[in-house]
Amino acid sequence: MITFVKVVFILELRVENSDGKKRIFDVFRQKWVALTPEEGVRQQFCHFLVDVKKYPQISVATECNLSVNGQSQRCDVLVYKKGIPTLLVECKAPSVKISQEVVNQALRYNTQLHVPYIVVTNGTDTYCFQIDYQTLKATPLTDIPEYKSLCDGESNIRR
Repeated sequence: MITFVKVVFILELRVENSDGKKRIFDVFRQKWVALTPEEGVRQQFCHFLVDVKKYPQISVATECNLSVNGQSQRCDVLVYKKGIPTLLVECKAPSVKISQEVVNQALRYNTQLHVPYIVVTNGTDTYCFQIDYQTLKATPLTDIPEYKSLCDGESNIRR
């Protein structure tokens, strides 16, 4: 059974209307981007990591390119510790249900990255997993790890 993680987004972000289209300022990429439903979730979750979970802003990267089975792919969010990818986040629009296929997408990306933590979210439902590479199991967690626990290599989250 997958454990649901409660994440509350109460953050104000910079949004503008440009030629009748909404845009949001991505402080992680330092540019204005189209405000799609998925982008709204991505921005809210990144700011949650920085503002609530105390992740250093410089450790969070959005729209990261990678190659999976020879195909160019883009994961939504990667968090780094000491220059090494540590947490992967796959974001979906609020209208997209978090299904096994969404989890599988994040796991496929992780075949290249080998991060110890994976999060999937649509802004309403959020799930976090810790990956054990010795047993090849993804264990659901009850919360998103604090940045400090990522750096220590140990999670302070109950399983």
